Amino acid sequence: MKAKRIDLIKEYILENEHVSLKELEDTFNVSMNTIRRDIAQLLEDPRFEKVYGGISVKKNQLISFENRNTENQEVKQAIAETAAQFIQNGDLIYIDSGTTTKYILDYLDKDIQITIITNSLDVILRAEKFKNISVFVFGNIFKKTTRSFVGLPSEQVVNRYNITKSFMAATAVSIENGLMNSDIMEYELKKHIVEKAEINYLLVHADKFDKSTLLTYAPLSAIDTIITDKQFDDSYTSYFENNNIDVLTVD
Repeated sequence: MKAKRIDLIKEYILENEHVSLKELEDTFNVSMNTIRRDIAQLLEDPRFEKVYGGISVKKNQLISFENRNTENQEVKQAIAETAAQFIQNGDLIYIDSGTTTKYILDYLDKDIQITIITNSLDVILRAEKFKNISVFVFGNIFKKTTRSFVGLPSEQVVNRYNITKSFMAATAVSIENGLMNSDIMEYELKKHIVEKAEINYLLVHADKFDKSTLLTYAPLSAIDTIITDKQFDDSYTSYFENNNIDVLTVD
């Protein structure tokens, strides 16, 4: 249990770059003494350093959003192109923030008439060139590391919108833990969107599967269609069949 918690703390710090000890205490629901012991062990990892009141990722260890975006770019674009085929005139869709979902708009017809809800700066900027796309933005705090807006809208706000389709991203995915992310400020939004949308699509690169991170925002069974480049083993294919999940695999 302790080893897994330390791994999750590492993931959380990498995602947020700098966190206070108090934030870790509250997020992981353990005592400050436990956090201090965990941090003492975590500091054996050369990626991290102790700073006043907290812990940070060493600057030369950070992987910027721009660099993450270039990793497996052709595959991510192929996944997004496949997803774009499911968007039709009149849809009200949610496009999640992420280095794959941002490409969806690159493959839409220039005259398409849809409404987009998003918290992604890249989606907002891409939508500018479409004369018939309306955009609603969730989140009131801009997070530079992910180029996304965070800050939780209330469940009542999310429920005002009749979302026909969501196009979701995830930091990690597994049968046991479902769809995961490591940002508490995005967790509630993702959770509400998946519950509200009529159809949920998951756009995810193969290397995200069978990993683990801090928070599960939805079970894998909540997804209707997975678009990926991964080839699945029997445990996954059986799960997909039992839960009526379609899988589209790009080259």
